[in-house]
Amino acid sequence: MRQRSYGRDTGLTLRMFFTMFMLAGVWIAFMGLLFWAGISPILILGFALIGVVLQYFMSDKLVLMSTGAREVSPQEEPWLHSTIERLAQMYDIPKPKTIAIMDTHVPNAFATGRNPQNAVLAVTRGLLARLSEKEVEAVLGHELAHVKNRDVAVMTWAGLIVIMAGYLMQMLFWMSLFGGFGGRDRREGDGGSIMLVMMAVYAGTIAIYFIAQLLVMALSRYREYAADRGGAIVTGAPMQLASALAKISNDMYRIPDQDLREVRHASALMFAPALSREGITGLLSSHPSTESRIEKLREMQRQLDSPGPFRS
Repeated sequence: MRQRSYGRDTGLTLRMFFTMFMLAGVWIAFMGLLFWAGISPILILGFALIGVVLQYFMSDKLVLMSTGAREVSPQEEPWLHSTIERLAQMYDIPKPKTIAIMDTHVPNAFATGRNPQNAVLAVTRGLLARLSEKEVEAVLGHELAHVKNRDVAVMTWAGLIVIMAGYLMQMLFWMSLFGGFGGRDRREGDGGSIMLVMMAVYAGTIAIYFIAQLLVMALSRYREYAADRGGAIVTGAPMQLASALAKISNDMYRIPDQDLREVRHASALMFAPALSREGITGLLSSHPSTESRIEKLREMQRQLDSPGPFRS
């Protein structure tokens, strides 16, 4: 069974493209800053690429280890396996390579893996206990939308400039302590000029780091909206996903801090953020607010209920 056809949210798509366009502009500004200062980007890019490649290929194993998620077989969890397999067929993607469960009361789920052929989908015992089967199905549809859209790969490579700027900030900090800067040749006795250049590069790198971080977080929020949309349409139940969001958001206030800390390493990947009881909102959040996600799902339900074909 192939994924049913559902229209695109043109506004959301344009916002994602605009954000990526802005990230490209930040890349150009960063490269221009490095060449102006006479700093070769090769070394910095090399270190950053090593980190990103390791993250890209090892993210599934690292997240499973950090959360203590345990792979479960079809014999252990037949309903979970059969539901995920059915939804994967609707998305026209392979069933995730690993299906795992986290033994925690925190109601949540996440998907990771560099591509659909190497995907991991994990849910918590708290999610299975607190939500109805239809709500769990809606959450699984959301997570499989991330797999279909290759969001782990998109966000990993989008964050490369943040890693590069972070490395350069550290390098400049330590170089400033020891009085070195490198780069293009300068006349002896030109220490004041070198220091001014160093300060300008340091300030510029900090600005680029935070601007890139804001853009990457904005892109992450847009990908969450897109996964909400994909999961809601493929299951045909936007309000089941909205209900799951509301239940999880309300339950977070009753979850002990110790349980929340157990899943904090995967918070950015999860269906709902688990970093604090208050939730994470604003420009530095990887997820949109629960209220805005629910409102968009309600709007989708209104469109589905209206006469005529579904409109994007």
